[in-house]
Amino acid sequence: MALTPSTMLPLGTRAPEFKLLNAIDEREYHLNDLISDKATVIMFICNHCPYVKHVQEGLVDLANDYIPSGISFIAINSNDVENYPEDHPGKMKEVAERLGYPFPYLFDETQEVARAYDAACTPDFYIFDSDLLCVYRGQMDHSRPGNGKPVTGEHIREALDKILNGDSISDDQIPSIGCNIKWK
Repeated sequence: MALTPSTMLPLGTRAPEFKLLNAIDEREYHLNDLISDKATVIMFICNHCPYVKHVQEGLVDLANDYIPSGISFIAINSNDVENYPEDHPGKMKEVAERLGYPFPYLFDETQEVARAYDAACTPDFYIFDSDLLCVYRGQMDHSRPGNGKPVTGEHIREALDKILNGDSISDDQIPSIGCNIKWK
């Protein structure tokens, strides 16, 4: 496991388009099929990373808290499944169903989407506004495996609350940190 921080996509970057397979329902989706007219959270996650495992239940809570307010959540796994078979779409579906993911869990087989978003680690978080412009990229909160801090989602919650209230989001954002994306 190589501990890797987010590369911090420049704020104001437009969300790159994609068409990916949802491991849960085995259908392909374009970005525009899944976005919200308020805000869209895009998360690069996987199944095997201990940093992702640490926040999985918190991701479900976060999404369940904000989906009723019109926020969309999209999870993407871009890992190389030949060398990391636990991240295979069949296993993605198992994890999503076991944890009750209320969001699509998409498989980026070519890794082109991760490259387009300049994703570097799992978990890696992005929030795009109603115009699909990046307004947040960084950590979910200060919790990490073994540091004793609770998973709260405080940084993403703060950004989403500001969007819902029509307030601006501070540019002072802390990179996420986790396992590096497993490139082919």
